[in-house]
Parts: sequence; structure tokens; C-alpha cells
Amino acid sequence: MAVPKRKVSKARRDKRRANWKLSLPGMIKCPKCGEFKLPHRVCKACGSYDGKDILKAE
Repeated sequence: MAVPKRKVSKARRDKRRANWKLSLPGMIKCPKCGEFKLPHRVCKACGSYDGKDILKAE
């Protein structure tokens, strides 16, 4: 079995983990109401998708 020869220092370990960042999702404006939404999904504010009303807005 493979066993590490030396202890990995905290600095080296943290440098490796430094690139584990969350990226922001690509948000777009809804063409109907102007609210930000995820692409290819129904707008939660007005309930439209691809120019058509899919959900009933409250």
C-alpha cells in the first residue's frame, strides 16, 4: 500500500485547497419582467418561459 514518506505541511495542504471556490451562477434578466433568473428555467417572479406564460403569477 502507498504510504506518504513525510507529513504534508499545513501551508502545502492549504495551497492545494485554495482553489476550491464556489462560482457564481450565470444569471440573466427575464425579458418579460426584468428579474434575474437562471437561464433555461421558468421565471419565479412572472412565471414565463420562452415568451409564454407557464405558471400563474400571484
